[in-house]
Amino acid sequence: MRTAAAIASGVLALPGAGLAADLPLKARAAKTLYDWTGFYVGGHFGYGDASFGPSTHPLPAQGVLLPHSATGLNGGYQLGYNRQLANNVVLGIEADATFPGPLDTPALERDPHPFNTAIDYVGTVRGRIGYAFDRLMPYVTGGFAWGHTHVDINDPGRGEIIARSGHYQTGWTAGLGLEYAVSGNWTAKAEYEYVDLSRRTYDLSSFGFGNLAVEPRIHLFKLGLNYQFGDTPWIAPVDGKTKLPESDDWNVHAQTTLLPQGYGPIHSPYASPLSLPGGGQFQQTWTTTAFLGARLWDGGEFYFNPELAQGFGLNGTLGLAGFSNGEAQKAGAAFPKIRAQRYFLKQTFGLGGEQEDVADGPNQLAGKRDIDRVTLIVGRFAIGDFFDGNAYAKDPRADFMNWAMWASGAYDFPADLPGYTRGAVVELNHKDWAVRAGLFQVPDAPNSDVLNFKTGGALVEFEERHSIFEQPGKLRVGAFANSGNMANYREVLDLAAANPALDINNIATATQRTRPKHGFYVNLEQQIFNDVGLFARASWNDGQNQILSFTDIDRSLSGGLSIKGSRWGRPDDTIGIGGAINGLSAAHRDFLAAGGFGLLIGDGQLNYRTERILEAYYAYSVVKNVTLTADYQLVVNPAYNADRGPVSIFSGRLHAEF
Repeated sequence: MRTAAAIASGVLALPGAGLAADLPLKARAAKTLYDWTGFYVGGHFGYGDASFGPSTHPLPAQGVLLPHSATGLNGGYQLGYNRQLANNVVLGIEADATFPGPLDTPALERDPHPFNTAIDYVGTVRGRIGYAFDRLMPYVTGGFAWGHTHVDINDPGRGEIIARSGHYQTGWTAGLGLEYAVSGNWTAKAEYEYVDLSRRTYDLSSFGFGNLAVEPRIHLFKLGLNYQFGDTPWIAPVDGKTKLPESDDWNVHAQTTLLPQGYGPIHSPYASPLSLPGGGQFQQTWTTTAFLGARLWDGGEFYFNPELAQGFGLNGTLGLAGFSNGEAQKAGAAFPKIRAQRYFLKQTFGLGGEQEDVADGPNQLAGKRDIDRVTLIVGRFAIGDFFDGNAYAKDPRADFMNWAMWASGAYDFPADLPGYTRGAVVELNHKDWAVRAGLFQVPDAPNSDVLNFKTGGALVEFEERHSIFEQPGKLRVGAFANSGNMANYREVLDLAAANPALDINNIATATQRTRPKHGFYVNLEQQIFNDVGLFARASWNDGQNQILSFTDIDRSLSGGLSIKGSRWGRPDDTIGIGGAINGLSAAHRDFLAAGGFGLLIGDGQLNYRTERILEAYYAYSVVKNVTLTADYQLVVNPAYNADRGPVSIFSGRLHAEF
């Protein structure tokens, strides 16, 4: 047999053998290697540290689960170009900007200094040299760097910044990294970067400190994602093909929103630092958010949302109870600051029966799920992500901007300064109704950025879905209870009356202890006919103790209309018009009239009237996923004070998403 096989093989191999010539031969498939050539853009998030030289007293930035440091958690964006050579060497150039996290206030209070130094951002332009092992590319990088530092002069008696000086500094950078092509046009990278900036001398002699030499030495550890465009810059392939197969097990979305606001002179016979300035003002905020999602197992999903925020609300987000900019609570800095706004685990338990499609979107992976289901969410999120929803008034990046419009104003929802908390939510969903409940951390004091486990907040919401004349609608009813470190208005007023020499706000701070607050909200959305819908909200809290987290509202009514532009040939445009009436409890208004300060308001005295708000906007679709909005708000009796205002606030909004 072995001999016969050998003879047969020899015959087939003969050049002149007709049998061999007639046999069809299957060619071996050529292996397609990943091509790194092309333009890319992306973002990064990580952790770092820095030193600025002797006796510079770096400001501590938040590290969340990691220790605070001079940079804390940091992140930003990058863009670049690669060229892969025939020998698999990859040459590239990349520019990036990295921003530190916000201030860790408790760490600063534990270690006060007469002045502090901080880095505002770092930018680099670098060359990259890598070697492509198909989809894996290790690389080294280095080039030019620059950054902006500043020095704060502190008033130790009041804990306030009394002066600030800033300078740009240049230098060099070097690092190394590893990048991997994941799926579609996306690559992921891990990178270490060292930045060395030149010395800059700050003259602090006018404050009695002499000269201060600032020499930044910065260490950055980054995790990033890049979207590869190929050789055509910023344009996806026209044939719709991606470099690698797409995956349904993870997704990436992003948004950016620029929101400028301004108003002219208003009637202002008296004011405090918490009042809208009488001469008028113009401010703007800018936020950029990444929405990253991953499917971990059957029904298990994880979401992570780093966000850059920059700018200021009017008067530093002070002076109105129904504040005019729904993004302002996230800002508060001249340079962008990055936070890990959301990170939560979501587990869905299907109960069987009919299923529904789930579209791909921010914090939502595409697929199918049972309509009858139980969902558990644990982590950090905004309470509005899962409660108090409304199709027509919910998102200040897309619809109404005023706080009393996109939320139930009297719900003092647990949150830190940018509006997020940590906790757990459970939801039972059926076709025509849902019930959901949650337990959340509250801040350790009014308007604090520190969430604690000592006290908490609870919320239960029932959602009913209906149809009226074949037009869909939803009714949501929520009941809430918080326990937090608050002062009682009546107790403070009694102590102030008995001790006229004491400042009422100092009394309020001194008498804060664990106290309750409870209330409810009712929330309606109803489509009237195609492309026209209405919303209405009513909310109330007991109003006896200080507001902890949201804004100075104890009673609120709001409502309005949302109209899509189909009737005039602009189906992606939206017109919105709505109004709100906000009020205070008797104890709360007496506290403000006596000179007390709330979270956002306090004129030093008060001629009380309800705060009344009218808002109208037109959102114009520029191109797909890009809208430009013109918005007008009229606020009568701002901060409940008939002696001030009214104020007309004009806003623009540029919003883009993918």
